[in-house]
Amino acid sequence: MKTEIICPHCGKVVERYKNPFPTVDIIIELGDGKIMLIKRRNPPYGWALPGGFVDYGESLEAAAKREAEEETSLKVELLYQLGAYSDPSRDPRFHTISVVFVARPIEGEPRAADDAKEIGIFARENLPKELAFDHGKILKDYFSRCSPTD
Repeated sequence: MKTEIICPHCGKVVERYKNPFPTVDIIIELGDGKIMLIKRRNPPYGWALPGGFVDYGESLEAAAKREAEEETSLKVELLYQLGAYSDPSRDPRFHTISVVFVARPIEGEPRAADDAKEIGIFARENLPKELAFDHGKILKDYFSRCSPTD
């Protein structure tokens, strides 16, 4: 969507584009079919995949590693991209496009930090009902397409 603004110097109409925000989400595999989720400290509340916004000048991969460490205190190795999720209503705050990575921890002890209030370990059979964003769909895709690393 683009909106028009007036140039403060010449008074002409200038078109400005409004683009979706790039984000990343990370499915951290722990073996035995278990994954790690965070309980969000800020709205929208609920359980979620660790993740967040890509900073200007940052690659998707670097953002995924940074967000995983910021929220779970774990350094991770990215294994592969699961996919991209772009439904304009996936985040009630803004239109975001998320690239989802599957990763495994390589260093550290799990501890909730930054935007994470709590960390939980879940299997396909016991996922929480209150998942934020479109993370229920992402996890359904993950469990139906991919076998977790054991």
